Amino acid sequence: MSKHITIRPATGTWVVRAGGAVLGESARALELSEGDYPYVIYFPRDDLGMAFLDRTDHSTHCPHKGDASYFSIAAKSKTYENAAWSYEDPKGDVADIKDHIAFYVQDGVTVEQV
Repeated sequence: MSKHITIRPATGTWVVRAGGAVLGESARALELSEGDYPYVIYFPRDDLGMAFLDRTDHSTHCPHKGDASYFSIAAKSKTYENAAWSYEDPKGDVADIKDHIAFYVQDGVTVEQV
């Protein structure tokens, strides 16, 4: 694995909420640390309510992880545009995050250990 990126099992159980609703809870989440950035929690897709996530046309490229696809979250009171991302075909060194989704923490979207 790239010395720039570390992936390990996230300790405990993690939950993601949007607009107060629980989108997912997982004891199988991954913690990704990249350089000096704060760590990011990646949730297995199987542990998320995918019906609340709508794929968008937005994408970005990371030289270390590959191409990211984005999702908006359809909450009851608001749509959070491009609030989640996934590396559907990640580079080999970070293959562990395949089939996982991460979320931008923002007003109304939280990721926390429970």
